[in-house]
Amino acid sequence: MTAPSVADHQTVETIHALVARLGGDPQSFAGEMVTQLVQTSLKLIRDGHDAGQLKLLNRALKDMRYAYRVFNGYEGTRKIAIFGSSRTPEEHPDYQAARQFSAQIARGGWMSITGAGDGIMKAGHEGPKREGSFGLSIRLPFETTANTVIEGDPKLINFRYFFTRKLMFMSHADAVAVFPGGFGTQDELFEALTLVQTGKSNIVPVVLAEGAGGAYWKHWDTYIRKNLLGGDMINPEDPGIYHIASSVDDAVHYVLRFYRVYHSSRYVGDRFVLRLTRKISDEQVATLNDEFAMLVKSGRIIQRGALSEEDDHLDLPRVVFHHTRRQYGLVRALIRRLNDFGEEDQVARDGATE
Repeated sequence: MTAPSVADHQTVETIHALVARLGGDPQSFAGEMVTQLVQTSLKLIRDGHDAGQLKLLNRALKDMRYAYRVFNGYEGTRKIAIFGSSRTPEEHPDYQAARQFSAQIARGGWMSITGAGDGIMKAGHEGPKREGSFGLSIRLPFETTANTVIEGDPKLINFRYFFTRKLMFMSHADAVAVFPGGFGTQDELFEALTLVQTGKSNIVPVVLAEGAGGAYWKHWDTYIRKNLLGGDMINPEDPGIYHIASSVDDAVHYVLRFYRVYHSSRYVGDRFVLRLTRKISDEQVATLNDEFAMLVKSGRIIQRGALSEEDDHLDLPRVVFHHTRRQYGLVRALIRRLNDFGEEDQVARDGATE
């Protein structure tokens, strides 16, 4: 006898009944997504997966469900992911810089997301302290405990897999700050750069910082420009995705400035929507069209209110255009231009009051 399909009427009705029994609405978007999750899980029964594959799928879903549950309690608060070596001693200039940076960013109302170990991770927790920190721990044989700042906190989340941990870093970070580190730090940095470059994540500021007198990022940037840019392996605008800070103050300013006029972005169908903290002038919209026409697939860049399909931040003005879905390094430059408008307007206002 052939087993029924997971999409047959009786199976779907059974899943819907279970969703309703547990307090959900089967006809809502959330109810439909849960129904599809159950259907996907049921397909595993006859897919022929071995025990190892089933364990990985099960544990990864558990990792993500729990992490989202923790983060969902802090929606609306900006968060910065801080990466760096767990081996950096507390007396090292990089550690001191990371601690100063996390303290200054916390005073701006931000929370920090770091790993839960020592070194730069602990320094990233010391600024915002326990109440302003998330710790994303990975189970490693040589790192068995969390640092003293985040240990025992409800916002300490333990992951089995690097890929689920990195997903949580990038899906909740409004900015990324990277201090010197080893393979793991470089992996996290290149993950962030790749996701921004390809449009697979939110466009966020990526700042590279270190202690006074360091040359870590200078040498790294030389490699990027000589081998990747020089070899035509990245676009000319792609180094603009990251910023090498000259000081802690510069790093903080770079992150906070990113959200001066720009607020957030999303795609609505084939339209790219950039939400703004305030309106820009008609002349500034014209400047965007002049400077970034290569990003527009058809039509022009316009300023307008929320689209009918949107359901959040409805009070914010928008810049909207049909994007080519390429050259995200240039999209980053467009955001920089929007924030330049904010500074230009402030200078004009200051001059008018003198």
